[in-house]
Amino acid sequence: MTEIRPLSEATAVKVPTLPDAQTVTSVTHWTDRLFSFRVTRPASLRFRSGEFVMIGLLKEDGRPLLRAYSIASPSWDDELEFYSIKVQDGPLTSRLQHIEPGDQIILRPKPVGTLVHDALLPGKRCWFFATGTGFAPFASLLRDPQTYEDYDQVIVTHTCRDVAELEYSRQLIESIRSDELLNELIGTENLKKLTYYPTTTREESPKMGRITTLLNDGTLFSDLGIKGISAETDRAMVCGSIGLNTDLKEILEGFGLEEGANSDPKHYVVEKAFVG
Repeated sequence: MTEIRPLSEATAVKVPTLPDAQTVTSVTHWTDRLFSFRVTRPASLRFRSGEFVMIGLLKEDGRPLLRAYSIASPSWDDELEFYSIKVQDGPLTSRLQHIEPGDQIILRPKPVGTLVHDALLPGKRCWFFATGTGFAPFASLLRDPQTYEDYDQVIVTHTCRDVAELEYSRQLIESIRSDELLNELIGTENLKKLTYYPTTTREESPKMGRITTLLNDGTLFSDLGIKGISAETDRAMVCGSIGLNTDLKEILEGFGLEEGANSDPKHYVVEKAFVG
């Protein structure tokens, strides 16, 4: 069962004492391996949807322990959202998973990343390929009006082992389609451009299989009624495990797409800063 802990008067915002401190405002535990949390946003922070920042906690010796985390909230949000795995013996997540509203984390307000619209050439259809917590940057981009202004169709695939691990993306897609603010901000007609394609690799679900397999055997295209991917019309962003990134690079380049960057926009981009 999803557990949500909001910020209350009992956990009122503390005066920052950590370097670059931000205060946790809510925490949601999705499974015993996944959680998300929201924190206050530095007044000076400006970022492009899809970018990441360094966040962390102080170690026992007083030095900061930081890791790269995609910002899961869109650039217009008053707060910052993050989506994380829980690693029981992980240097950071073993502690980060226990944060509660009112606690503080370190957040370096220097956003970077390649999963941004500026790194892609104009196109007609945009693919977001994610596994696990690699969905986080797309949670940001899917709530950004520019995503729907730039493309005629937006397809997000999310592959996890079990159905419960898809709950974060499922609820986010549902909220995008039903939230009055987002409908007003993005436009009801624009939201019709969005297609959500979740799959599992272990637990039985309506659609099973690795996204790379479903691409290679054509299942994905037949399910969506699409002829295929081409450099003329399609753009793609990839965020997941090292294996997914490597395999999808090969598949996308097999379709004729070239990898881009902020300094050299092309047909697809891959986030290499972290894996999830």
